[in-house]
Amino acid sequence: MSWRRIRTVVRRHLSVMWRSPHRFFDVSVWPLLDVLLWGTLGTFVASESASSKASVAYLLAGICMFHVLYQMQIALATGFMEESTWSRNLLNVLTTPVTEAEYLAGIGLLGLLKLCVSLLTLVVSAFVFFRFNLGSVGWGLVPVSAVLLVCGWAIGFFVIGLILRYGASAEVLAWGIQFVLMALSGVFNPITSIPAALRPIARVLPTTHAFAALRAVVAGDPLPWHDIVVGSIGAFVCAGAAAFYALRMLKVFRERGFITRFS
Repeated sequence: MSWRRIRTVVRRHLSVMWRSPHRFFDVSVWPLLDVLLWGTLGTFVASESASSKASVAYLLAGICMFHVLYQMQIALATGFMEESTWSRNLLNVLTTPVTEAEYLAGIGLLGLLKLCVSLLTLVVSAFVFFRFNLGSVGWGLVPVSAVLLVCGWAIGFFVIGLILRYGASAEVLAWGIQFVLMALSGVFNPITSIPAALRPIARVLPTTHAFAALRAVVAGDPLPWHDIVVGSIGAFVCAGAAAFYALRMLKVFRERGFITRFS
């Protein structure tokens, strides 16, 4: 792999973002609105009952960590959609010396940059509007963030594979699939509060274990390393399978001449 080509992929997408300011919506406006929405909800619940004062911390910490998953996934998916359907540039990319692995690494690195900007927006907004300091949660956020980061990569690779195989009609999953996980992973609450029929699915999701660990450290308890280990194993297995699927679909894409869908 060539670092120069990876850097070129990142620069290409940053140039597009710089010339199209509305593309900063995902890392600026959306995080701000999430903080306002969930922070306001938590403040209202806390004002209704003295026993619910911790709800603000759970909601704000949950939405901040959810954006680790969301931003990484959406950066990968939209990075590919920028080349395939938005600018119809995929054929040009395939004719360059950039390999598939270098391209995925480039948009993955772009996702990390966007994630940093998004988290800065979230942390500052939470502190300014609700006096919530995410850093006060402690170093337990690091392994939780790492698990969610890998899960975001897994979802992004999976969506790219679906778009390669089924075309632009699969793009809707780029925005919808993470909200399915939001409902099943217990972002703000234990999974015992979700319908019983869905709990078996929730228990096998690596994101569920990550958010369970997050709630524990927000509550001031020691980091549950069991949840981190189980979540990490699940996240890396899913990421490996999703990357394999994306590369496999790219091979099918080339062999069957599906490039005509995006040119």
